[in-house]
Formats: sequence, structure tokens, C-alpha cells
Amino acid sequence: MKLTSRTRRNFLKDAGRALLLPVIPALSANRAGAAEPTPIGWRNWSGGQSCNPENRLAPGSEEELAKAIADTSGTVRIVGAGHSFSPLVPTDDTIISLARMSGLIDSDSVTQQATFWAGTRMGDMGKPLQDIGQGMINMADIDRQILAGAISTSTHGTGVTLGSASSYVTGLSIMTAGGEVITCDREHNPEIFQAARVALGSLGVMTRIGTQNRESYRLKETIWSEEIESVLARDDELRNGNRHFEMFPMVHSDMAIVQTINFTNEATTDTEVADDEAGDELMRFLQDYGGVFPWLRRWLINWFVEQMEVSDMVGESYDILSNVRNTRFNEMEYEIPLEAGPECLREILRTIEKQNVDIAFPLEYRYVKGDDIWLSMFHGRDSCAISVHQFADIDYRPYFDLIEPIFWKYEGRPHWGKLHTLKADRLRNLYPRWQDFMEVRSALDSQRRFLNDHLHQVFGV
Repeated sequence: MKLTSRTRRNFLKDAGRALLLPVIPALSANRAGAAEPTPIGWRNWSGGQSCNPENRLAPGSEEELAKAIADTSGTVRIVGAGHSFSPLVPTDDTIISLARMSGLIDSDSVTQQATFWAGTRMGDMGKPLQDIGQGMINMADIDRQILAGAISTSTHGTGVTLGSASSYVTGLSIMTAGGEVITCDREHNPEIFQAARVALGSLGVMTRIGTQNRESYRLKETIWSEEIESVLARDDELRNGNRHFEMFPMVHSDMAIVQTINFTNEATTDTEVADDEAGDELMRFLQDYGGVFPWLRRWLINWFVEQMEVSDMVGESYDILSNVRNTRFNEMEYEIPLEAGPECLREILRTIEKQNVDIAFPLEYRYVKGDDIWLSMFHGRDSCAISVHQFADIDYRPYFDLIEPIFWKYEGRPHWGKLHTLKADRLRNLYPRWQDFMEVRSALDSQRRFLNDHLHQVFGV
């Protein structure tokens, strides 16, 4: 079988990589202050997290948001795209959608900065920015999440010189439980700024977010297959010689799918993505039956990936950097020190092989620049991000429980929006400014209105 360019790309995006999402559960259209007579259930994209909140509200302004908080009691959690795999949202009390607080507010052509309402989907930011001559410096793998959610969990793309979404925030406004709107940046309320940029929604509700951008630009994406060890042997060259570099090592295989993205002035090509049913069906077949004949599984995966030819695509930055994900799954990701990436990856692959784990999803291997944000997973160090995935309808725990201790061995920090088992007793030792964050958190939310059960455990309060 010879893969076409379109099929190769879709195998990477919908089956081989099998990464991130977008069909988001629709929120109630209730306006602020209008509670449902009976609870309406909520679930995240993968279906792994759910709740039946008493109130589901969607304010359209800061005034309506303040009223929504004042008119309810108990826990308040903000919901966006439902993209987080960790239980950041679930509560039996109140969830608030910022979907009606969306769009570009203002911009500055001199500083290349812009301000958006916090409920703006990242996928809706690219074109408005391009219309004013700006482009986001980097983007995550998918663009369905809202800006506030991406900031709150330090969501990131790839690129050793590029930080997470939180690192490009120039200022923000946050509403406290008392309805006060606090504006902060590096000069004004700097401690709140350092805490709020990655706070898991635990300080209050973000309403406006300023972002540092650059002039609009075009990118060229190149995808190919290569042996995993060959890629790791030139890891320095690939990560330092390209604006974006990531690898998708195939489990139970010698092969990886490799992607680099760089600036270009070339004409755009077709960026439309169609479903790749064959690739998806192969992944599912290998998941269900591959463990019965391990030797055949390895041969089949190697053979399939080796059919890929080099594939190039050119487009506007926001088209190239974001992808469509149709296969539903759950995910765990840890950020480890940059230099430990290759050996950590090797140990994960060896463990999967040795234990003959029934898993078909590839891993994801990326680099992210360090920052100074108190609860950023990248605080104080350039990092390598490694992700593992499992089909949404299969219990992820046996697989994730096997792999997670490997991340701990390499001083890994769990991605706040992905599944992990760490609680405050271990988390506080991973973040030098943990106590500083906790003091700001306590001052802004002394009644703990923005903490659900998961965050009570994460923060140990």
C-alpha cells in the first residue's frame, strides 16, 4: 500500500498520532442568574470526567459574571472546551461558561500586542489577528480550547525557543469571588500576575487576557518516517535547527513519525484534512489483537509507517500549527528536564515492550522553553514533554500506572490539564515558588469558592 500525501497526513493526525480533540460538549445557553430546574450533566471531550452541577451559567459580560457568582453558593468552576483530561471542572454546584465573553477587544500595532475576552477559542484568534497584521507566536496542537483554559493549564506547542501560551500573556483581568476585577501585569500587581498566569482557575475568573504576538507569518510543515534511534541520535540537530520539532514514536515498533515546521515565503498548499478510516481501523485492530502476535504487530507497524513518503504543507501559521482530532482518548503528559528526554523516552518504550502492553497509540515527544511563572510546568527549566494516550473507551489506569513512575524518576512535572496521580505532598516539592502561589491563592479566594475536590487535593487545603 502506498500512502497518498493526504492519507499520510491524516494517518499522522487522526490515527498514528491519534492526538487531540475538538468536538466539545455544548454548554447550556442559560444566561447569568438563570439556573436549570434540574441539573444538566456535563462531561469532557473524552468522557472521562463528568458532573451534574446545580447551575450551568453563561454570562455575556463582566457585570453578568459578577451577578452569576453573587447569586450562587458553593463551588464555582469555569468550563471551556472540555479539553482537560484531569478533573479540573467537575462540581455539583456551579459551572460557568465564558463562551459569550469572546472576541478581540483591542490591539496595538507598535507593540504587536492584542487583548481578547477570556472565553475566545484559540481557533478563533488566528484570522482576526492576521487581519490586523499579527500572528500568535506559537500554538498548541489543537485550537479548540478557550484562551483562559489554555493559559490556566500552561498549554503548549513545541519548539525549544518557544514557551507555553502562558508565557506570552502580557496582562490579564481576573474577577474574584467578591465580584472585584483585578488587573495585573509585570508592573501592576506583579505577584498576582505571576500566580494567575497558571492557576488552574483557582484564583477567580479570567475575563480579559493580553497576548504578545508578532507579525503575521507563514509556515512550512515537513513530515516523514524515520527509525526512533536515528532521530534521537540527531536530537540536538533537529530541536535546535528547526523552529518546531516533534516526534511521534510508534510503540512496539522501531519507527517514528517526525515533524518539523519552519518559516517560509512559499505559496500556500491545500491544508484541508479528511478522515483516514484505514489508519484509524489499523490502530484499533492493533490495540485489540496486537498482543496475541507481538512479532506480527511489530512487523506490521514498521511496514505501515515505512510507506510514508516525505510530505510538505505550507499555510498560514494558525492553519499549520493546529490540527483536527477525531479519535477520542485519554492522555497523561509529564514535562522533564530537556537533557533527560531521550533516555526517558527509551525507558518508556522498553517498558511497554517488556510488559507487552496492549497499546497502539504512539507517544508524543516535544520541547518547550522554560519560563519564570510560579506554577508553570516549565518554571526554571527548558523541558521535554512526553505524552502517552489510551482509547477513551478503554481503562487507561493500568497503562498510565505503569508509565507514570518512570516520569517521576526523571524529575517530571505533570501537565495540569492531563491525567496524573500526584497530590500536594509531592507537587509542592516540584515548584520552588509553591508557597508564594498558595499565599496569593488564599488572599484572593479565602472562602475557597474556586476549589473543587480535585483542587483541594492538588493544593492540600
